[in-house]
Amino acid sequence: MELAGKTAFITGGASGLGLAVARNFVAAGASVALFDRNRELLEAASAELSEKALCRDGDVTDEDSVGAAIAATRERFGAIHINVNSAGIGGAARTVGRDGPMPLARFEHIVRVNLIGTFNVLRLCAAAMAGNEAEGEDGERGVIVNVSSVAAYDGQTGQAGYSASKGGIVAMTLPIARDLAKQGIRVVTVAPGVFETPLLAGAPEELKQALVSITQFPKRLGRPDEFAAEVAHIVRCSYLNGETIRLDAGIRMPAL
Repeated sequence: MELAGKTAFITGGASGLGLAVARNFVAAGASVALFDRNRELLEAASAELSEKALCRDGDVTDEDSVGAAIAATRERFGAIHINVNSAGIGGAARTVGRDGPMPLARFEHIVRVNLIGTFNVLRLCAAAMAGNEAEGEDGERGVIVNVSSVAAYDGQTGQAGYSASKGGIVAMTLPIARDLAKQGIRVVTVAPGVFETPLLAGAPEELKQALVSITQFPKRLGRPDEFAAEVAHIVRCSYLNGETIRLDAGIRMPAL
């Protein structure tokens, strides 16, 4: 699927990886709907991307909020062809720590935002995509790109909740791709390594260098524009489906 003339619904689109994707798509001639909880960052993104962007604040786990944003996107741009789910939260806690077992509410919250939120958005976007006119020789109607993490495979100490949520995204990729095959909708997941995002911006320099040291090549943090280029490639390459792609410079996370 070519990006020019298409519309993408991007969660977590006001900063970091999501904003990088939005910039890439707009430069390629697409329109974007940015869905995020941070109103201030949404306003800045809207000013930058101008008439090519529609910005809505809301919670990915709230069906009504997401549904309203999707409806507004279709009203503004006519259709949704691409959905990129980059909204997510971190959170570390040992299964049993100094204060006892991990609070169940903390585990549930991480899984609810990262996994259930991703599924909530993609199912609603897929329903909208199913009504698109089939394009090209393959009859493609839409592309969904989910964002997991290398923590789905190499979860570190204290990452039970985070790894479970990201592992769930990996695990549901193939069955959802199978579910949506008849509608001509592809589903692909990207599992990023350590990238230069606002989440890492406040980390001590020694931590960043420790992470860089366990990459294979190149020896640096990933750039958001590289992530965006990978997502754009997934959209354009119609034979990619039902797969998770590690984008991590060969990093394998140690236990600690």
